[in-house]
Amino acid sequence: MPRFFMQADLTVNTQVELTETVFHHWIKVLRAKVGEVATLFNGQGGEYQVTLVQIHKKSANISVDSFNPDDRTPIFNTLLGQVMSKGDRMDYVIQKAVELGVSNIQLLTSERCEMRLKYERDQKKIEHWQAIAIAACEQCGMNRVPQILAPISLHDWLASDLPSTKLVLAPNKEQIDVLANTTTDIALLIGPEGGLSDAEISLSNQAGFINWCIGNRVLRTETAPIVALSILNYNVTG
Repeated sequence: MPRFFMQADLTVNTQVELTETVFHHWIKVLRAKVGEVATLFNGQGGEYQVTLVQIHKKSANISVDSFNPDDRTPIFNTLLGQVMSKGDRMDYVIQKAVELGVSNIQLLTSERCEMRLKYERDQKKIEHWQAIAIAACEQCGMNRVPQILAPISLHDWLASDLPSTKLVLAPNKEQIDVLANTTTDIALLIGPEGGLSDAEISLSNQAGFINWCIGNRVLRTETAPIVALSILNYNVTG
């Protein structure tokens, strides 16, 4: 059964017109016919089974048949602070982080950040990454779409109001068990391809972040959040 995100109010036993995006994907691309069913979710939790009842040249209507309250959201909330990288690495990070249940993703710049968005490019890039997050939710079954937050500097992010548990992927010389007292509200900081500078790690420590070293190997910036989120899924829910 196809599954789509549709930003609209949905109520059982009502009829609703498809949004342009869902109309294009379901009707134009997948060539759906009247009577076919799909799953819709609107980001407010849960999902709806709907039936296609009318198709017009540029629009279509559905009947909202039933509601499933399961939103498949992890029991912990993770705000991922990800220093941006070039190419498709950011696409990969966002896609996989969403599949692993990240709550929101804060895009960051840092000393060694490869990417500097200009204002006129910001919105297009953010919309592109938000679309990747939506597609990941459609694929994996998540019913709440994480927000891709506009880039800010690492310094400004560290000075903001952050979750109670703060973890930064960095060398942990004292070999502290950083997950021993993990709460269900987590801020996870991942540096760029060249890593965070010593000064940035020190600054994050001053802001309450604890160094978290995963194994003896150096992980790429697009691999690190996936490994970290996988461990958090196991540790916090297990």
